[in-house]
Amino acid sequence: MKTARAYSMTTRAEAVEETRRRVLRATIALSAEKSTLEIVLADVAARAGVTTKTILRHFGSREGLFDAATDYARNEVVQERLAPVGDLPAAITVVVDHYEERGDWVIRMLAQEDSDDRVRRVVETGRGVHRDWVDTTFKPQLDSVSAAERPAAADLLAVATDVYVWKLLRRDRGLTRDKTEQRMRVLAQAIVDQLSTPEGDDRT
Repeated sequence: MKTARAYSMTTRAEAVEETRRRVLRATIALSAEKSTLEIVLADVAARAGVTTKTILRHFGSREGLFDAATDYARNEVVQERLAPVGDLPAAITVVVDHYEERGDWVIRMLAQEDSDDRVRRVVETGRGVHRDWVDTTFKPQLDSVSAAERPAAADLLAVATDVYVWKLLRRDRGLTRDKTEQRMRVLAQAIVDQLSTPEGDDRT
């Protein structure tokens, strides 16, 4: 009897968690289609296949839903961008894969940051995630330069792997995914090569 009850509770908890994930994913998907200011709970409920009452039961309010969606998206992004530390080619492949999946959504968020305080916070969080990724993934390369030069070196690598570089090559230039990755890899490698060159001491 206890086993059956425990199984029932586990199944119920899994169902609750799955509903929660479905609502969060629906919220993120809708934010790729319209301004977050335009998204109402009824939209999310319809997309997730639940009722607005269910959303409120899980998240308390629209604000609570968007806060949870922001955290959920951040955690997914961090996982998607995990790359072998110090392996530049692998890192570029990983970040391009990430932009192929979410780059257009990120660009849409960036376009809204001046008109929506919530989006601005999301964007600021994203910038922090990107900088942390650069500092972690390229740590061996950054450790090869002096402490005084390290911030400038990290800036350069952050630029080389930024979503706007992907957009310029992939969307504006219309390059293939492979050519986009190749150009971003060449750019990042050139920066790393410069870091290890003694003549490169004129960075400010």
